[in-house]
Amino acid sequence: MAEQWRVGIGYDIHRLVDGRPLILGGIEIDFPRGLLGHSDGDVLLHAVADALLGAAGLPDIGEMFPDTDPAYKDADSRELLADVVRKVAAAGYQANNLDCIVHAEQPKLSKHKGRMVRAIADIVGLEPAAVNVKAKTNEKLGPVGAAQAISCTVAASLSPLTNKPS
Repeated sequence: MAEQWRVGIGYDIHRLVDGRPLILGGIEIDFPRGLLGHSDGDVLLHAVADALLGAAGLPDIGEMFPDTDPAYKDADSRELLADVVRKVAAAGYQANNLDCIVHAEQPKLSKHKGRMVRAIADIVGLEPAAVNVKAKTNEKLGPVGAAQAISCTVAASLSPLTNKPS
C-alpha cells in the first residue's frame, strides 16, 4: 500500500480573564490575565490536538475531553495533548510537522515562541525544527484585537507509523 500522508486543521479561542494564569503552548507566561476554560484553557495545545485528531480522522477534543466531565476540570492541556498523540499513534499515524498561528493582541509573544516550540515538540515527539509558532495580532479588530481573547490556528501533517503500537 502506498504511503498516505494526512493533513488536519485545528482552531480554538478562549476569553482572557482576571484571576487565571496564562498558559499558552504548554508554558506559563507572566501576564495579568489568563484564558478561561474548563481545562487550563491552553488554546494553542487545544488547536494542535484538534489538528492532529482531524488529520487522523478521529473525534475532536470536545468529544474526547468534554467540558461536561468533571475529570477534565482544570486539566493540564499538556497531558490532554499527550493522550491525543497516543490515540493518533493507535490509529497508525505519527506527526510530521506542525504550523501554528497564535492570534493575540496582548501579550507580545516573540520572546516566548522558542519555549512554546520546545514544549510542543517534546509532547508531540517532534524535533523543534518541525514545529513552527507564529504570533499575529488582529490589528485591533474583533475580540482578539480588543485583547479580550486569544485564538490559535494549527495545520498538522501525519504519516503512517512504520511500527503501529499494540
